[in-house]
Amino acid sequence: MANVVENRTFTGERAMYKVSDLVIKNCTFEDGESHLKHAQNVKIEKSTFGWKYPLWHSENIDVSGSTFTEGGRAGIWYTKNIVVHDTEYNAAKGFRKCEGVFLENVKIPDAKETLWWCRDVTLKNVTATGDYLFMHSSDIKIDGLTLNGNYPFDGCTNVEISNSRLESKDAFWNCENVIVRDSVIVGQYLAWNSKNVTFINCTIESEQGLCYTEKLTMKNCTLVNTNLAFEYSTVDAELKGRILSVKNPAGGRIKAEQIDELILDSTKIDPSKTHIDCPKIVKRTEEITDKAAL
Repeated sequence: MANVVENRTFTGERAMYKVSDLVIKNCTFEDGESHLKHAQNVKIEKSTFGWKYPLWHSENIDVSGSTFTEGGRAGIWYTKNIVVHDTEYNAAKGFRKCEGVFLENVKIPDAKETLWWCRDVTLKNVTATGDYLFMHSSDIKIDGLTLNGNYPFDGCTNVEISNSRLESKDAFWNCENVIVRDSVIVGQYLAWNSKNVTFINCTIESEQGLCYTEKLTMKNCTLVNTNLAFEYSTVDAELKGRILSVKNPAGGRIKAEQIDELILDSTKIDPSKTHIDCPKIVKRTEEITDKAAL
């Protein structure tokens, strides 16, 4: 049976260095770096972390009902198999180069530069605010993420997202193997320079979105206030409603109810490589002669 440490306050560097097989309850970790560095098989309940680097190089950690304050920045790095639930994580730059991360019912009000270079990550019912969430991470499964922050998921691979809302400029850049279901995405320049990206039952609002994307698939999606979409992308899209403009797709199929402007510049692409299935095209521009519009 694990030992229990309860109702204590810890200060000083590495106050509980390399502990193992421990339950920590109602404790406070104040000034002093790396309190639980190299910890193993530790369960933490209703505790507060107020200083830097509390859980580095640790393994098999369970944190519940706890708080990481702003002072606990860069709190969880190089750690394997960590579960965090019902917790408020207020510190920036959390979770770097971690493997086996599970977050449920977690609030991250300062998610700046968080979850970088991580692998095997699961999120359920997470709210986050901050730029550059999930950079260069892989094998990600998300159900219920509410994000307000730009540049998320840059350079990620093997991502599955459902039931989420992302208000995010430049989401999913330089990605490979992304599936987003039943979600809302609002932000400019969505999914540029990516490969194997699929949106199913999604509502998307994006200026110049979905460009330079290889093997883009869209099923039963709505593009709200979306213009200059699909430039140089290979696409298989079935869309509801109206698209403001489609510009120079590289190939594939686009099925939509209405396109206000279809731009197919034969000096840039081969229009015959893209099948457009749309009963109402308000304006068709077959060649761009105004250099300022390029």
